[in-house]
Amino acid sequence: MSKTAIFFATGYEEIEALTVVDILRRAGEDITMVSITDKRSVVSSHGVEVMMDKIFSEVNFDEVDVIVLPGGMPGTKNLEACEALMEQVDTFVETGKIVAAVCAAPSILGHRGHLKGKRACSFPNFEDHLEGAKVKQEPAVIDANIITGRGMGAAIPFGLAILEKLQGKKAAEEMAKSIVYLG
Repeated sequence: MSKTAIFFATGYEEIEALTVVDILRRAGEDITMVSITDKRSVVSSHGVEVMMDKIFSEVNFDEVDVIVLPGGMPGTKNLEACEALMEQVDTFVETGKIVAAVCAAPSILGHRGHLKGKRACSFPNFEDHLEGAKVKQEPAVIDANIITGRGMGAAIPFGLAILEKLQGKKAAEEMAKSIVYLG
């Protein structure tokens, strides 16, 4: 079983973040919700406060296989401003570990040069930040170890894409059926 850490910053988009948590936990994956601050609770862009499993300083990145970056504003900007997290994102991409980002968050990967020559998607207003990417208007895109999602409305396909990368296409199809995903 893989270990996934999803990072929450003040102003995250709750549907994008919690849908991934839900889908992966249903599939039996080990997922940890992590606050990038020193507080266990994080408030979303719509005022929803959620308790995290860990704070950033408690994460042992040697034990993490997947980093997930939800979108939302100002959540995406707050994630990008966390230099310790950005160092881990760089290391994960460079070593072939999985990095997944949705909505505005793929812009972080573009800014850091990780999308050059890769297929990727993001919220339409952020497509110009996908520097060097082959931009797709698909709900979710898997290209090697990078997974991107388009936005809140694509949260389920994004979560299923992560599951597909971790457990295979059949597991993702079975999950889609079990949650009555009609997309």
